Amino acid sequence: MAKRTFSIGGVHPHDSKISRSCAIEPLAIPQTVYISVAQHIGAPAKPVVAVGDKVKVGEVLAEPGGFVSAFIHSSVSGTVKSIAPRADLAGNPQMTIEIAVEGDEWAEGIDTSDTLVTEIPEDGKQILEKIRLGGVVGLGGATFPTHVKLSPPPGSKCEMLIINGCECEPYLTSDFRTLLEKGEQVVVGAALIKQVLGGVPCTIGIEENKPEAIAHINEVIEKLKKVSPKYEGISVLSLKKRYPQGGEKQLIDAVMHRQVPSGGLPISVGAVVQNVATALAVYDAVQKNKPIVDNSVTVTGECFPAQANLLVRVGTPLRFIIDSLGGVPENAVKIISGGPMMGKAVANLDAATLKGTSALLFLTAEQTARKAPSACIRCGRCAEACPMGLEPFLLNRLWKAGDNEKLEANAVADCIECGCCLYSCPANIPLLDMIRMAKADVMKIIRARAAAAKAAAEATKK
Repeated sequence: MAKRTFSIGGVHPHDSKISRSCAIEPLAIPQTVYISVAQHIGAPAKPVVAVGDKVKVGEVLAEPGGFVSAFIHSSVSGTVKSIAPRADLAGNPQMTIEIAVEGDEWAEGIDTSDTLVTEIPEDGKQILEKIRLGGVVGLGGATFPTHVKLSPPPGSKCEMLIINGCECEPYLTSDFRTLLEKGEQVVVGAALIKQVLGGVPCTIGIEENKPEAIAHINEVIEKLKKVSPKYEGISVLSLKKRYPQGGEKQLIDAVMHRQVPSGGLPISVGAVVQNVATALAVYDAVQKNKPIVDNSVTVTGECFPAQANLLVRVGTPLRFIIDSLGGVPENAVKIISGGPMMGKAVANLDAATLKGTSALLFLTAEQTARKAPSACIRCGRCAEACPMGLEPFLLNRLWKAGDNEKLEANAVADCIECGCCLYSCPANIPLLDMIRMAKADVMKIIRARAAAAKAAAEATKK
């Protein structure tokens, strides 16, 4: 029987999971951390501390700045030295709380022991509130506040919870190691999310190139079923290796055979998707009263001698991580935060990690060199590879013509920026770069239109 996968597009880049055998090791705590208040989709959090305040690990530094926002907690104990803009990895200023580290004292009530807590509370609202207070956000890339995602709008109903264990990006292995080393906590976290959603079935999707993780999670589920009936309805689904299988809409297609409509949300087809690392963060927040103060980061690349998966405190400078592993290799010309397909180039090594930081990837000149683009030969390979069913060659042409109306009509906003079009183009046209700019232009127009409509509606009420 053929393994399940999504039905539209996709490519097969080489795994390059060269750090897969590296267990997650805690990184030393730096002397200073820099914790951004903009670590999630939505409104930045608002600082509730002042310069000179003493803080402990797990104490609140900033509170949500709106409905779609999240708490930010201190990842260290020490003194707040400054609250000011600081350059992020792209060099853009972000409001940041600087803390000078003094010891490692944790806030009262946080359980730092390794004792597994398997009892699932009956009250889903109580679980959801702990998730909110823990500042849990999606750790699969989007960093959408989890408590908001787990609160479907009126008229919407979740029919299945999907835990994303695909980790389809080349090089990344932190989720794989989490499944192997924290599999019990991941499954308990999945059961907690399941309880919030009313006890819906839960599928943990893992790609077939991770057989150890598939076998281990199956064993964990069988063991936990003997502990409580709350673990019934949780199962593992082995998926075909294919990029971008871990994309939310692609994973729903693979697991449920349902297509999320253009502009729609997963809940519109009855699905809620959460990442493996998010399930672990939910476990920590609910069962251990531990907010997100650290995360697993893969440090890798063929030119990087010291492969590693590290448990890193949020706000750790990138330079500190790299120096702890021997420094930047001489032949590395580019550092990516994340994977090679969807990651972002690091322009500032003094930038600090965020909740959603998943990897640091080192690439050589040969690996990053782009061939000179030539004229589009209209072969259609980019359209065949697009997992969203778009026509990248057409979007590229429309962007060059400045036709935002037709770009919107041809669903440029649906682009998930996965890079499949760029990867598959025989003419070496930088399709992703141009479509990303086109999408940004159209999204500005859509947001401006929505703001104008809201203002008009408010004026009518008056």
